[in-house]
Amino acid sequence: MTSADYRPPRWLSNAHLQTALGSSGLRRRRGERDLLATGATTTEHLVDGGDGIRLLGLHSVAPALAPASGPRGLALLLHGWEGSVDSSYMRLTAAQLLSRGFEVFRLNFRDHGGTHHLNEEIFHSCRIDEVVHAACDVAARFVPRGSGLPVVVAGYSLGGNFALRLALRAPAAGLSLAHVAAVCPVLDPARTMDAMERGLPVYAWHFEQKWRRSLQRKRALFPQLHDFDDRVLGQRMRALTRWLVERQTDFGTLERYFDGYAIAGDRLAALQPTASILTAADDPVIPVDDFHALKLPASATLEVSPRGGHCGFIENARLDGFAERWIAQRLADAVSLSRR
Repeated sequence: MTSADYRPPRWLSNAHLQTALGSSGLRRRRGERDLLATGATTTEHLVDGGDGIRLLGLHSVAPALAPASGPRGLALLLHGWEGSVDSSYMRLTAAQLLSRGFEVFRLNFRDHGGTHHLNEEIFHSCRIDEVVHAACDVAARFVPRGSGLPVVVAGYSLGGNFALRLALRAPAAGLSLAHVAAVCPVLDPARTMDAMERGLPVYAWHFEQKWRRSLQRKRALFPQLHDFDDRVLGQRMRALTRWLVERQTDFGTLERYFDGYAIAGDRLAALQPTASILTAADDPVIPVDDFHALKLPASATLEVSPRGGHCGFIENARLDGFAERWIAQRLADAVSLSRR
């Protein structure tokens, strides 16, 4: 199963339609139904992000779908910016993985999925250390000691960026990963910001609205720490990001902040776990040229589909998604190879 297998009908060839349908209410309902149909039991867990940081996630297991010998592996799923464990693509991917015999843990980033109250400081995209620490905690909780149960990771958009950075840091953290898969990962945040500003205004507007609501909630919970007013929150995305970076982080400048989570060029060359990356040439948010310029190890594969939009990859009128099936198959294949 490769990107060449993704052949949407002509009426689904538009990148903006793909992007919109990918996160539509119809897909959210489809995700709810598909996850429910697995018969999985899902439990909520607070996990340790280190230094007193708490992150929340959902662990799902469907014993009826697991092989007789036990689960196939543990899959950690990471959502995109201003998404959550309940985003449509998270539920749909979880359902695909559960049907293949995996246990699944969906992790909320700080300040996502209604978790603003758990930590005082705001989320930003360089907070990789707490995600690495949380991944280690998840593995310690749900991988029985000595079981050899493979751990795999997948993410979408900013979650794909986090997944790949997690894989870079996993060996030093003592976390063994069998595979990492990323769909439309953010590679160069500065170029992504440029693309959003040059593209259809709806993309920047969408993220600005969601981010402002998130920051307003954070301010209401911790007014003594976050005293920005509505005039600050009314700024456009670049100006607001710069304002917060300069006042709420140690990066000093917007450029250093963007560089702090960029994975473009040769920054993924040291990846040790095997990796799969899927993107679309018509992604309106992530420039495809950045993918062609990547320097990847031989153990990593890059697949560029002509169509798909940003994390869309819708296949038909039923809103079946190629990306979640691609992730599930990539992870399942990697686990099968690791056990030979």
